[in-house]
Amino acid sequence: MGILNTLLRAVTWWNGSTLNTQIYTARKGKKVGEDSQGNTFYRNADDSQRWVMFNGEAEASRIDPEWHGWLHRTWDEPPSERPLKRKAWEKPHQENLTGTPLAYAPAGSLRRTKPVERRDYEAWSPE
Repeated sequence: MGILNTLLRAVTWWNGSTLNTQIYTARKGKKVGEDSQGNTFYRNADDSQRWVMFNGEAEASRIDPEWHGWLHRTWDEPPSERPLKRKAWEKPHQENLTGTPLAYAPAGSLRRTKPVERRDYEAWSPE
């Protein structure tokens, strides 16, 4: 399985970084920091390029919001140098759970394992 995983990583981006990205990062990348998911962020010498090496599956919603802002040049300083101020009401970052068993299912949804019994509905019957 080790050789197959190496081949998959060499030619597919969704199994982690490709071999080319790993070589480019080793040669040109300057490590800037890591987020809470274990993703590592890099930039080149003149800061004209910024990129992320995912820790596991390459899923964009796994990037913390402050690092997302840095990648997209919303601000210049990375969160490792200038952390964002957190509000008391802010919740921790959570990746997109759509399509997973943990995805939100409202009451009455067929995807719920245990349907919620509704007491606020009365069936109509003609008089």
